[in-house]
Amino acid sequence: MNIVIVENHIPFLEGGAERHTEGLREALLKVGHQVEIVRIPFNWYPKENLIKSAFIVRLLNFKNMGGKNIDLLIALRFPNYYIEHDRKVVWLIHPHKSAYELWDRPFIDLPRDPGGYVVREFILKMDKRYLRDAKKVFANSKTVAERLKRYIELEADVLYHPPPNAEKFHCKSYESFIFFPSRINPLKRQILAVDAMRYVKSDVKLLICGRPDNLDIYRELLETIKGLEGKVVYLGEVGEEEKIDLYARCLAVLFPTAEEDYGYVTLEAMLSKKAVITCVDSGGPTEFVEDGINGFVVEPKPEEIARAIDTLAQDINLAVKMGENAYEKIVSLHISWDFVVEKILEQV
Repeated sequence: MNIVIVENHIPFLEGGAERHTEGLREALLKVGHQVEIVRIPFNWYPKENLIKSAFIVRLLNFKNMGGKNIDLLIALRFPNYYIEHDRKVVWLIHPHKSAYELWDRPFIDLPRDPGGYVVREFILKMDKRYLRDAKKVFANSKTVAERLKRYIELEADVLYHPPPNAEKFHCKSYESFIFFPSRINPLKRQILAVDAMRYVKSDVKLLICGRPDNLDIYRELLETIKGLEGKVVYLGEVGEEEKIDLYARCLAVLFPTAEEDYGYVTLEAMLSKKAVITCVDSGGPTEFVEDGINGFVVEPKPEEIARAIDTLAQDINLAVKMGENAYEKIVSLHISWDFVVEKILEQV
């Protein structure tokens, strides 16, 4: 089949969504299909661009391109699931978050004014209408599926997928540092993690790595670390092999993100036999982390995170046991690209 995966293109920004898309392409190529990723430029500023983007993709023709029929269209994010196609499958990474779960959060990019309200209502109505045009809607996590159900009364099947390089993650040791790999972004809550280290009593460090989304966020992180240089280390952006090694050697993984859609960090930690500390409002990670069994699910407060870190730092046997439980949990779910491809192609 000729398959097109439609995704957003946001210059200078790369994260889990981009790796998700590449993983899907490789999995479909592996079983013999012709697959192209078509990336459509996307900009959410100013807010009026969200409405313009919706109308632009409605005008696009993906039924036949370059004289070839497109047998299957797979859309992953807003607004690309508005594209018309007789064989359209949506595997939703997330809808436009600011119109959904972030509307009442401080990280919003839609202002709470009449204009922002109008744009939000437009997105919710368009989603409610055009997502139902798809032959099937999958969500990449229970968290995303629950948002669709809550906001637009749409049912979606959950379809998990493995992180990139899943087979390379392993456990080497349990050294005296907590690892926090993620893009530096307010929603990931690196500042909260640094603040938690002010309350940690144990002789354990926090190692943070990841690329900042912008210079202001980078400066804020460095400013917050001042005075904690002996307890917090920012490594900058590290390569894949170094990241895998840090997972393999850390005591545990901290991932206190807010409203995460899925979260590769959680799966990568579990494949490395490491306990995960996350928060009650972290979304996707809470689907895998069982409090007190393979990690901790705590309130997003520095003192609570510090208490969880100290619990593991002061009992290495507990950290090892929780890490083993984490590995058993992720293996038991049988998450694979083969299953993903099978479920998507069932719709054609």
